[in-house]
Amino acid sequence: MNQLKNQLKDMIELQEDNLQELVENNDKVMVQYGATWCGNCRIVKPKFKRLAGENEGIKFVYVDAEKLPKSRGLAEVKNLPFFAGFSNGKLVAQQAGNKLETITGVLDEVTNN
Repeated sequence: MNQLKNQLKDMIELQEDNLQELVENNDKVMVQYGATWCGNCRIVKPKFKRLAGENEGIKFVYVDAEKLPKSRGLAEVKNLPFFAGFSNGKLVAQQAGNKLETITGVLDEVTNN
């Protein structure tokens, strides 16, 4: 139970349109863009949360793409779910999809940059 609580703490759900600030203030950031109406977003979100708990040193953030358009614009999101990785303030990877391989592909780019 404690491990689950720690995993949930490791992912931030953005409440304000301030992703730019978060990206600038953290070396490595992984972002899942989703929406409440998106079934695939809901399916993949637990996988993203689990990875957040397994990857120290990388900030994991969930962004509601409908409610936070400025944050959505940082990665030019066109489809949902959408994943973006930032390293040292720069976008290094982006990919749409709902498979674990999609997330880990973006994560690998963030880790290696």
